Amino acid sequence: MLGLMMDTQLSIPAILEYAGKYHSKSEVVTRQDDGSLHRYTYKDCLGRTSQLAHGLKALGLKVGDRVATLAWNNFRHLELYFAVPGIGCVLHTINPRLFKEQIEFIINDAQDQFVFVDAMFVPLVEAVIARTPSVRAVVVMTDRAKMPATGLKNIICYEDLLHGQPQTKQWPALDERTASGLCYTSGTTGNPKGVLYSHRSTVLHAMTVNVPGVMGFMPTDVFLPVVPMFHVNAWCSPYSAAMAGVKMIMPGPRLDGNSLIELIHGEKITVTAGVPTVWLGLLNAAATQKVSLKPLERVLVGGAACPQAMFDAFAAHGATAIHAWGMTETSPLGSVSTLGSSEANLDPDEAMKLLLKQGRAPFGVEMRITDADGHSLDWDGVARGQLEVRGPWITSGYFNNPDRSSFSNDGWFQTGDVATIDGNGFMQIVDRIKDVIKSGGEWISSIDIENLAMSHPSVAEAAVIAREDAQWGERPRLIVCLKPDTKITGAELLAIIAPGVAKWWIPEDFIIVTELPHSATGKVLKNRLRETYGAQNHPMAQKLG
Repeated sequence: MLGLMMDTQLSIPAILEYAGKYHSKSEVVTRQDDGSLHRYTYKDCLGRTSQLAHGLKALGLKVGDRVATLAWNNFRHLELYFAVPGIGCVLHTINPRLFKEQIEFIINDAQDQFVFVDAMFVPLVEAVIARTPSVRAVVVMTDRAKMPATGLKNIICYEDLLHGQPQTKQWPALDERTASGLCYTSGTTGNPKGVLYSHRSTVLHAMTVNVPGVMGFMPTDVFLPVVPMFHVNAWCSPYSAAMAGVKMIMPGPRLDGNSLIELIHGEKITVTAGVPTVWLGLLNAAATQKVSLKPLERVLVGGAACPQAMFDAFAAHGATAIHAWGMTETSPLGSVSTLGSSEANLDPDEAMKLLLKQGRAPFGVEMRITDADGHSLDWDGVARGQLEVRGPWITSGYFNNPDRSSFSNDGWFQTGDVATIDGNGFMQIVDRIKDVIKSGGEWISSIDIENLAMSHPSVAEAAVIAREDAQWGERPRLIVCLKPDTKITGAELLAIIAPGVAKWWIPEDFIIVTELPHSATGKVLKNRLRETYGAQNHPMAQKLG
């Protein structure tokens, strides 16, 4: 017997329709390229998104066509987030930090019909357009007065596309499984792979992001999405924020600490989300200016492990850091580290040990850890295995790619992370499979050592790599980047690392660098560090201790 419930399909434009009707006066504020602030309401956004949808149809787009963007977080990008999937097309957000060759590959792989770009990215498009034959035209996301000079032949002004179009739209009835968005992995090894989201997966994901203990948006919140809209749909936050009617502040291209502080104070930001490298810049700027980050309350930290020093630094400003984990393949929310009633009475040190983990899976995500033969391992907080996940917003395969090497025989997605899960469901990533250090046949976790090193007040970032070793095969080597005008000794590093790990895990040496190499999504490129600093007797290595 089936239930007697209406069979309403989940759809992305319904989110904006709701925001435009029930939170019509809530604002979307954008910091523009020139530093000025553009303001309008969700009602305005809905009207312009309807105009954009009509304009897109006038371009001859059909259901399933891919539309690319090369843009920062701004109000026009937000309109594309709703209009493109709203007419049955696929929004393909491209990371402009990728190598030119990678951008060419993913445009061609996606067979994008149009590319929407911020004016500053026009030179990037000029450099690749000759080798992307599927692109019919480039739309510059500005008004007629600010159109840049360019040699591009088929170029359209965004505001011209909207001009004269109706401000209402009867959205087509789409199957909720219709493709809505396309994001490519960062492709640090081999070509990037496309992950194709659906209306159903995105709406369910947005609902879960809004659950208390994740973002937990309230209509009274003011949200600053620092995570770029080209990075896994800004962790779905533009959809979840609109769903909650939250005032949203788009930072545009200015993500330096001083610019973020200005927005936090000026717009009274309460919630934000981004990667640790950006938060380091924000915290350093606040320390330099000797200013508070109030009224900031919650900071979602993802993309890389959040060290205790960052938790403590935000707590000193009255804000709570929330540690989360995910991947392009998981839309991206896979877990979040927040305490429940059973952990409420833990002493602060024990509570922090849990918060430093990647946390529990939200409802909708299943997890397991497996050994090399694919057998499930115990949830005892000790057993280590490959983390595998499944659920309604986890990819079931890659777009235009038959590769099944990342999937188990029974369909679970294999993340490539090595993790433990304890009896309460708290998952902790201890390394990437490709980054695990095997010393004398035993595994060493680089992440544990990195977090300890970053708790030293002089250390801005740290990475642990495997170096060559004639006796043990591999040994850990610590690479540190120091904060401005600071120094550190091997004895200081040893003193802070030794109490926290097994004796044989402790690196014998360390190297100080001016900066660590990062991927387009902010992750430390350990393969590059191994190539540069992996020799057993490196001339820059200093003794630890």
